[in-house]
Amino acid sequence: MGKKWRWGVILDAGSSGTRLHIYRWKDPEKALKHASKEDLRSLPKLMTEKHWTKKITPGVSTFADSVEDVGPYLQSLIEHALEYVPEDKVKDTPIFLMATAGMRLLPQVQQAALTREICLYLRQNSQFSLPDCDLHIQVIKGETEGLYGWIASNYLLGGFDHPDKHQHGKGHHTYGFLDMGGASAQIAFAPNATEAAKHADDLKLLRLRTLDGSPAEHRVFTTTWLGFGVNQARQSYVSKLEEQYATSDGELPDPCLPKGLRTTLKGDPVYDSKSGIPILVGTGSFDECLKKTHPLLGKDKPCYDDPCLLNGQHVPAIDFDVNHFVGVSEYWHTTHGVFGGKDDEAYDFSTYQARVREFCGRDWDDIEPEIDSRKKHALRNAREACFKASWLINVLHEGIGIPRIGLEHLPAANVSKGALEHGKEKGFLDPFKPIDKIDGIEVSWTLGKMVLYAAGQIPPKSGDDRYPVGFGSNVAGIPPDFQFAGSSWKPLDHHHGNHTSDDDDDWDLDADDILDKAKSKSTTGFFLFLILLILALYFFRKRERRMRLYSRVNSFCRRARRPGSGARKGSGSSVRSLSGLTSKLFGRPSAAYERVLEEGDASHFELSSDIDYYSSSSSSDDGAGNYAHDYYSDHLSEGGVSAGGSSRLGRSSGLATPSVVADLASPSSVSSSALDRSGLVVRTESRERLALPMHLSAAGRRSRAGSPTRLKSPLLTPLQET
Repeated sequence: MGKKWRWGVILDAGSSGTRLHIYRWKDPEKALKHASKEDLRSLPKLMTEKHWTKKITPGVSTFADSVEDVGPYLQSLIEHALEYVPEDKVKDTPIFLMATAGMRLLPQVQQAALTREICLYLRQNSQFSLPDCDLHIQVIKGETEGLYGWIASNYLLGGFDHPDKHQHGKGHHTYGFLDMGGASAQIAFAPNATEAAKHADDLKLLRLRTLDGSPAEHRVFTTTWLGFGVNQARQSYVSKLEEQYATSDGELPDPCLPKGLRTTLKGDPVYDSKSGIPILVGTGSFDECLKKTHPLLGKDKPCYDDPCLLNGQHVPAIDFDVNHFVGVSEYWHTTHGVFGGKDDEAYDFSTYQARVREFCGRDWDDIEPEIDSRKKHALRNAREACFKASWLINVLHEGIGIPRIGLEHLPAANVSKGALEHGKEKGFLDPFKPIDKIDGIEVSWTLGKMVLYAAGQIPPKSGDDRYPVGFGSNVAGIPPDFQFAGSSWKPLDHHHGNHTSDDDDDWDLDADDILDKAKSKSTTGFFLFLILLILALYFFRKRERRMRLYSRVNSFCRRARRPGSGARKGSGSSVRSLSGLTSKLFGRPSAAYERVLEEGDASHFELSSDIDYYSSSSSSDDGAGNYAHDYYSDHLSEGGVSAGGSSRLGRSSGLATPSVVADLASPSSVSSSALDRSGLVVRTESRERLALPMHLSAAGRRSRAGSPTRLKSPLLTPLQET
């Protein structure tokens, strides 16, 4: 099961925690067999599920002084991955741990100690593929993180596979990428043709590979600003406040806190006015907050390679006519958290700033009761919201230069759903848009890394194997600093020394596929069943209708059993089953004679008032006799026939024996159970018949043999013949 799938596991080791991501894609060898022309020109299609992710805290960097504890810290993520990656796929599934800004802040010696310990632990405690520690377990640069994010966003938006649907002008069809975490911020974009030629040496050469084996090259600028994440920026901001008021204790007025809110320098609430430690006291002046956070952009730093944006770092000029950016992480959370909601259509600068100004100017005593404290980190997010909003606005508009325009013309839909569908068809025509998910998949740089890896598994076209998948400096051939995708196009089945047949493709469904299909149909099937049940109950709500349908079905059964009716051999049991079913569904008729006369004309039987129906229990066949026998047992158990009296039913049965035999077999010895009547009683009667005078015994046998039905029963067992 699941032989057509490839799997990948990647751990995002950030500053505040480590998050597991699992991805799955179809094996290229299998995907090629049924690929359309459009598929052949596309990158591999990766899939993930919400429950395939898991986050733990704190960050890996916190184990710098106790590296021996970092392995057990990761164990829960390994176990979670093993729950979803098939057991027979684990050895072929690569595992990556890539650390970002939190680890970048550590000295090189501590970084190396942690990555070495992590690799050793994963090799000893898991079966995942980890052939190269330096490639699979590493602290990645901010530029690399930004490039992976750029790949992920363009992959999900369709900028790679459908450039004709994403024309932004001047032949441009990709999107810029902005990311902001706790410790750093990244930017990645493909400059317009003029800027790309002017700053060719500043670009990264990225090589991917489509399903048909063709190389796909892109030239991207990417850079990072370490210390420009929201947490690091806030630490810098508080330090500036301390310098401004030149005091180590007392109260520091903070315009980036709601009015009346009192916190420690780390942001924890303070309720004791005589705490004896420096505290921040909110003044709720958002315009003042914007002014105090602006210097943190470092716009006054010297620029040695013009043009520059933040902190004196070189960035090619951004042409906002063709460079349309998406923002993830804090760009999404800060615009759609306290001040917005998931139903907000997009980032509208004027509306957003008005919301922030109104919120931050309120008294904290009025805000706090409105916060749902049951939500994790809800109160902390509310306390930090004003600073984060001011920092984001400054970075976007004063730092990067995003135009301050509204987005009211967009359709009113969730950005991660409706608006992005609009973006796929018309292109993102807005200079900036915060996003979280596209088609239900989180926009994470980890996806970009795995897309690169999956593309490396596609076999290249003949003659194109000189263009490996990966990235490096923007030079011809394979640059000296080229980072390979870490994958190859070796067929998956060769890893195990066997080869599956081509037919496996058609039957190769795993449990997830089956479960997804079942879920999609279960609700519809339930409602359909409910509707049919209601209709059936409505139709048969009156007894007259049930009896009318019963009569029609019963008439069919009589014709099927009647000699010469043309019924097929072996149909008797089916007809009897149908009769039993109709009896249970519709109930039995009040008149007993309907079941008696169905076996034939009365003239075929020798009827006598001396015949007793009890003795009929010794006969059994699959014709009329068995039918009368079944009917007798049914009615006896239900009280339809009294145990001590005679009835027209008993006298009419062609299987009855003379009363002299019945007198010897007392009625009291006959059980109402069908098993007793066909078993123990039969044996008792057989023994008693041995003691009868010859003429009486023969008379009994002649009476039964004379029955037309008896002659039609050649399949009777010796026990029944007795």
